[in-house]
Amino acid sequence: MQSFREGGALYGRGCGGSRYLHMTELGDPGFVALGLVAPSSEALADFAAARGLAVEPLDRPGGGTMVQLRDPDNYLLELVAGQAAAAPAIPSRSTAPNDATEKRRLRTVHRIDPKPSHVVRLGHCVLGVSDFRRSEAWYKEHFGFITSDEVVLPDGAAIGAFLRCDRGDELTDHHSLFLIQGPRGVGFNHAAFEILDADDLFVGHDWLQRAGWTPHWGIGRHVLGSQIFDYWRDPWGHTLEHWTDGDLFTAADGSRQASLAELMGVQWGHAMPHPAN
Repeated sequence: MQSFREGGALYGRGCGGSRYLHMTELGDPGFVALGLVAPSSEALADFAAARGLAVEPLDRPGGGTMVQLRDPDNYLLELVAGQAAAAPAIPSRSTAPNDATEKRRLRTVHRIDPKPSHVVRLGHCVLGVSDFRRSEAWYKEHFGFITSDEVVLPDGAAIGAFLRCDRGDELTDHHSLFLIQGPRGVGFNHAAFEILDADDLFVGHDWLQRAGWTPHWGIGRHVLGSQIFDYWRDPWGHTLEHWTDGDLFTAADGSRQASLAELMGVQWGHAMPHPAN
């Protein structure tokens, strides 16, 4: 991820089309806001009018307009539209993969240079909430999310859900938001950035370790969402995830219930660290 400064803030942008994926300002360490993209400026105006909210100019890279609102736990949401895109700079794969059933790389070698992972986009965010059902209803009412997996305890009580965007017949990520009512209470849990592919994830993992960082959780493959994951902590203790190869669904694929074991489990790789870690 490349960083640049503008207007007193530090921005990080990936190699996709977003002008920036995170924004850091001077102040006490903490999570400030989650940004969401509206489908159009007209949709943003309709959203604001229906809720009596103001549409404001977005004085950040790419411009555009923004509506701010707060959820039941006082998280700040920024809904943005009309932001000018950046030119994507996603590197091409120099060679195709071979597996046991299909050989696509012929008469050439596969080599990867040591380097950081290529962050393409912000894929999802996880928020701890005080009342899951209340927050679930609020996010579905305001943004039209669909449940992919609802996490339930053995007694049947629901404590969280992986929520995906409703794009009708268009494929979308298994989750763009995960809400969890857990022992940590209200607070930012983690942000997850999609990177290029599995090779890119592993080589980035090695790069960070050689730079002196300590892995938090991973590498492994989740059960819910299916993505290959690699978790780290930033200098202020925030958890950040690199991921690749996640599930995609349409609205017609519906919802299911999942167990706590599925939430915390892995298909392969490192087990989830103790919550106190």
